[in-house]
Amino acid sequence: MTFLPTSLLILALATATASAFDPSPLQDFCVAINEPEGWIFVNGKFCKDPKQVTADDFLFKGFRYPGNTVNPLGSKVTPAFVDQFPGLNTLGISMARIDFAPGGLNPPHTHPRGTEILVVAEGTLLVGFVTSNQLNNTLFTKVLCKGDVFVFPIGLIHFQLNIGKTPALAFASLSSQNPGVITIANAVFGSKPPISADVLTKAFQVDKKVVDYLQAQFWYDNN
Repeated sequence: MTFLPTSLLILALATATASAFDPSPLQDFCVAINEPEGWIFVNGKFCKDPKQVTADDFLFKGFRYPGNTVNPLGSKVTPAFVDQFPGLNTLGISMARIDFAPGGLNPPHTHPRGTEILVVAEGTLLVGFVTSNQLNNTLFTKVLCKGDVFVFPIGLIHFQLNIGKTPALAFASLSSQNPGVITIANAVFGSKPPISADVLTKAFQVDKKVVDYLQAQFWYDNN
């Protein structure tokens, strides 16, 4: 059996770690365009010809107006990811505006490809995240007021709840052009096709009637 030299092993591990996040660009910018029909491009999007790029490609106007919070969750997330903001392509960053009605919730979710840092612009939010099994699923939670900033580590389940009597507003920045969103309840009980009730009854240790009821609900997506 052949073993790798220690130096090569360390290099391999470092390379694997570095590639776990958005790759560094090798040009000034790469404004995204829709993929030509029949093509697949992994880790990014096709680039617009730099000679055709204008200042408008680096402008996003989607945060000018409040999101519609008249929905079951009382919140609305307006993403500025690469799909909405092509100028972000290859830059390794994105943003989101989050509007909350009084009592509104941005439900437990994860971003599998990005760390999130959130600043409260208006109102009072109860926020928190849960660590992995390795750290015993510990909950870290704080009440944030206007101007406060909180960070949610990459991949961990987190949430924001407006505990004030007035609307709240927050802005989030994420460390990926396409951080992804997995809303826990939607993924577990609203998957298509549905996860087997046998799996869920054992996992949650509840009666099958409870699982059937939850799977029959309409799971609203506030993104």
